[in-house]
Amino acid sequence: MKLHTKIALGLLFGALVGSLSNAFFGSASWLLWVTNNVAYPVGQIFLRMLFMTVVPIVFTSIALGVAGIGDMKTLGRLGGRTFGYFLLSTLIAATIGLTLVNTLHPGGGLSPEIRDELMARFSGQGATASGPVSFGVSTFVDIVPRNPVKAAADMDMLALIFFSLIFGAALTLIPREKAQPVIDVLEGIGEAVIKIIDMAMKLAPYGVFALIFGITSQFGWSILQQLGLYVVVVVVGLLIHGTVGISALVKVFGRMNPFKFWRSIDAPFITAFSTSSSMATLPTSISTAETELDVQPKIAGFVLPLGATMNMNGTSLYEGVTVLFLAQVFGVHLHLGQQIIVVILAVLTAVGAAGVPGGSLPLMMLVMATVGVPPEGIAIILGADRLLDMCRTTLNVCGDISCSVYIDRIDREWEGLPKAQPGRHAPATAVAD
Repeated sequence: MKLHTKIALGLLFGALVGSLSNAFFGSASWLLWVTNNVAYPVGQIFLRMLFMTVVPIVFTSIALGVAGIGDMKTLGRLGGRTFGYFLLSTLIAATIGLTLVNTLHPGGGLSPEIRDELMARFSGQGATASGPVSFGVSTFVDIVPRNPVKAAADMDMLALIFFSLIFGAALTLIPREKAQPVIDVLEGIGEAVIKIIDMAMKLAPYGVFALIFGITSQFGWSILQQLGLYVVVVVVGLLIHGTVGISALVKVFGRMNPFKFWRSIDAPFITAFSTSSSMATLPTSISTAETELDVQPKIAGFVLPLGATMNMNGTSLYEGVTVLFLAQVFGVHLHLGQQIIVVILAVLTAVGAAGVPGGSLPLMMLVMATVGVPPEGIAIILGADRLLDMCRTTLNVCGDISCSVYIDRIDREWEGLPKAQPGRHAPATAVAD
């Protein structure tokens, strides 16, 4: 049985058993004992395995992503525009998500009593994080850490990301022979952390069962109703960004007919949806960009691997919606300044998200803690994450390919080459994993 099927069954049985226990046994002492001494520890082990990967994966992914741009003097014109496109696309996605969640308010239907119980249950569990962030001049000053090791230990997200970006940029400015050993070490650490996440995700069916059972046995069906609204908001936001946001970027920056673009990328679209992995889809994306969209091989080989690491526009939308949804569920009011912080963190942590299934979960927990939302509250949405992971990964990959179209056009104009002729080559032959 595939992992995502096991996770779905874990969600289903956890919700069913927990809700029935709540309906028939209410606040029985034995049910409370099972929740506190069985379900809670199992769920916490799973969550902590994710949370402990936050610092290494943020540092290695962002530093390697920036270092992957190469010699800034040589690749500056391509790297700068590529990175700018990634940020613009990701920012648009995050803004769409936050606009929807503020408009539709999917987490606002719970009674004050249930909100108070939820906050009492989860408050203080994210005490290792830096705590709520205010928005002002000091916020920008504190982005530059006095001590990056302390910033990592305190899980000060903004300072950690800033140091990671500067460290990655510094690697591009020193001789390659000196930078390469450091890059090799970072790549090794990154691969090891991804394996840890993979191990944690294998525990996910049991962790999801325990977490959902613990919540529904205490709060009943009302939590599940809010979860359904949350899923709808995320999927609608992803559809809007795909059909409007990416299409507009393809038209304005790539100067390509959006309908032709979408018709040409069916292979990576299907692969991304089925694997939930930007990395697993990368060979199909490169093949499709070169054969179906006539992107130059040097451009596809530069932009798409970088995009699989750094361009996570679907992930940023998902993170923004999730953090605001859980803030609404817990009754945590986030003012405009804090929501701007959520947008910034959603964009920057999306850059650090591993291109593997579940790679964004540890980072999202840290965004939650940064704005005062209990990170363990992520348990509420874990059961629905598999479907949403498939959807957001698909959008991530489509955004990567749209960027390759734009950079290819720019490079052809600089080099005086003929315009791309999409569809003139043989169809891509790569298949889904």
